[in-house]
Amino acid sequence: MINLLLKTIFGDKHVRDIKNISPLVEEINRYDAEFEKLSDEELRQKTAEFKKKIKDNTVEETAEVEKVREAIRSNIDPNKAKDLIDSLKAAEKHLTDVERAILDDILPEAFACVKQAMKRLKGQSWDVCGRQVTWDMVPYDVQLIGGIVLHQGKISEMATGEGKTLVAVAPIYLNALTGRGVHLVTVNDYLALRDKEWMGRVYEYLGLTIGVILNDMNPQQRRIAYGCDITYGTNNEFGFDYLRDNMATSPEDVVQVRGHYYAIVDEVDSVLIDEARTPLIISGAVDAPTNQKYEEMNGAVKRLIDVQTRLVNQLVADAEKLIEAGNEKEAGKKFLMALRGAPKNKRLMKAMKEEGIAALIQGTENEYLRDKKMHEIDEELYFAIDEKNHSIDLTEKGRNTLSPSNPETFVIPDLSDEIIKIDTNSSLSDHEKIIKKDELGKLYSERSDRIHSMEKLLTAYSLYEKDVEYVVQDGRVQIVDEFTGRILSGRRYSDGLHQAIEA
Repeated sequence: MINLLLKTIFGDKHVRDIKNISPLVEEINRYDAEFEKLSDEELRQKTAEFKKKIKDNTVEETAEVEKVREAIRSNIDPNKAKDLIDSLKAAEKHLTDVERAILDDILPEAFACVKQAMKRLKGQSWDVCGRQVTWDMVPYDVQLIGGIVLHQGKISEMATGEGKTLVAVAPIYLNALTGRGVHLVTVNDYLALRDKEWMGRVYEYLGLTIGVILNDMNPQQRRIAYGCDITYGTNNEFGFDYLRDNMATSPEDVVQVRGHYYAIVDEVDSVLIDEARTPLIISGAVDAPTNQKYEEMNGAVKRLIDVQTRLVNQLVADAEKLIEAGNEKEAGKKFLMALRGAPKNKRLMKAMKEEGIAALIQGTENEYLRDKKMHEIDEELYFAIDEKNHSIDLTEKGRNTLSPSNPETFVIPDLSDEIIKIDTNSSLSDHEKIIKKDELGKLYSERSDRIHSMEKLLTAYSLYEKDVEYVVQDGRVQIVDEFTGRILSGRRYSDGLHQAIEA
């Protein structure tokens, strides 16, 4: 009731935002009517006028930024470095604030230039990704509103087919006038190239340069693309280029020559939330075949997986019988054991769709966690899986199965205890103690490596299903985005998991 009353008096936020933006839209349309009288060359000249206005009104701020940068380049006192970097950040922020104020001032004219350019391109055709496309789009007021919102650094939500691609053109043009580079982040190479060739004609008509970053480009091509006023590319390409630039040993190796000023992210929920869960990691070559250790253990781990699968199937069958008999407490224990043993077991997943089973398992799990008795569940398994944390623990039962003659081969020695034993052993000479410690270090390293390989193989078998989490194309494992179903080309699972899947 109170919320309804407040909305009646003040209006909701959406209505207030539209009310604040509407005068700008009216001003854009007034300028658009005025620009009808301009020739094509006079309309293009507007871009140069805007750039000159920005440059003339930021002379002092730009000079201050360059002054601080020069001080950083010539500084040899490490004690002054932090203060100089702080000064640079402050100077750059002040420059950006001044530029933003100027851009806000020229926004109606700049947006009108874009609208007028689109009107004049109407009916013209050009090649877009090998297909002839005829331009027939002119932004409606709602799309101008979306563009203003994007310029303000906010999220503009639009349904498919409402012209999201068109909405971004005006704010991109406006921010590119600073000459500091604008990035448009898309979700795949095709969209990056398509939008560059499709929308690029509008920018080129108005006198701006446009480039695109694609997966197969070399550093020189990337450098040229980043040197353009506007650069299209995927989040992966922008991210990896940033990482490589931070590893560069000379300025000539840097490709993102203009730094990072303004970017618009297409499908922001996918890029900044869903895909952000997968880190961008640059890896290098190693001396030995990395898959060898996984291939050596693959057979033994596969046998362990088969044994655990049979156990889990039996646990689910027993739990279902206990449910029929009315013994929910014992059934919950069996189901929880099955969940800890193979969370993606098809028989278990089918059972969990039955009414009340998932809640029963959750309640049982909460009880065992509260009483700190989860080890009682895990001890019955060959290995226990924590699906939320993607961690796997090999139990004593599992160690005995993997290596019946020497289960200790999957136990990491306690270095501190073992070193104390060596140091306090009076029967050993100093030289023998050094040898013993070296042997201990090698044993620790070998067992750690073996356990790590085993855990990654178990993770690959238990939590990653072919044609669901990944696909195999041309003999290579390709990760599938769990939210969009797209193949994430160039991505690899980290920490040895990718090699384990390949094995």
